[in-house]
Amino acid sequence: MDSSEGISACAQQHKIEILNSHNEKLVGLLHETGSREIVILCHGFKSNKENTILKNVAAALEKEGISAFRFDFSGNGESEGSFNYGNYNYEADDLHFSNTNRVVSTIIGYSRGGDVVLLYASKYGNDCNIRNVVNISGRYDLKKGIRLGDGYLERIKQHGFIDAKEGKSVFRVTEESLMERLNTDMREACLKIDRECKVLTVHGSEDKVVPVEDAKEFAKIIPNHKLEIVEGANHGYSKHQSQLVSIVMEFIKTVMVKSN
Repeated sequence: MDSSEGISACAQQHKIEILNSHNEKLVGLLHETGSREIVILCHGFKSNKENTILKNVAAALEKEGISAFRFDFSGNGESEGSFNYGNYNYEADDLHFSNTNRVVSTIIGYSRGGDVVLLYASKYGNDCNIRNVVNISGRYDLKKGIRLGDGYLERIKQHGFIDAKEGKSVFRVTEESLMERLNTDMREACLKIDRECKVLTVHGSEDKVVPVEDAKEFAKIIPNHKLEIVEGANHGYSKHQSQLVSIVMEFIKTVMVKSN
């Protein structure tokens, strides 16, 4: 079929379960179009596969006849496992599942997921032939943006943990999980990304959660990199969804054409 409407009508969505390397069941939604290539989408902190950005990008991929898979990291959404504050590398390992019948052409991560896909590319990119990565609003310096209240480091060292709140969500932050975040060096990881790997970073100019300057730092050190700043957009792209999706889709279609 030539029309995007016809392709979208043929697409099917299936809830599927996969096992990560820790034998935990991860739950995801497969947008099946029959394409050999598949794009994997990763959510952010204390979120899940139902994130609006992931749903909109997956729908746009469907219209282009490209299969997509959005899933819950361990300890989030419907997936097994325990939530961990500093789980960046653990979540990168979650991405390392077996998918023998498909070619994972692109991995996309939003917010914390943006850091996770970059970490994945630095650890496994060569082994898995991942050549296209999209980092939407990821944080460059993980020592910043820690919203745990005044004196959090002293309190956590004294008690071994603190209980924190993000919106309506209450979660426990252990000293170990905090140190995992503080010791995750995105600069070091990005320097290990293969030069053949194409990376797109998208960031909102009015992001109050992760400053746009973080995106510019990624642009300085990732060799095969494209930076797109969405003017006026906040962290959730609440008024700029269509512009964000358009930028991501243009990148995906371009790199797929070149790879084929």
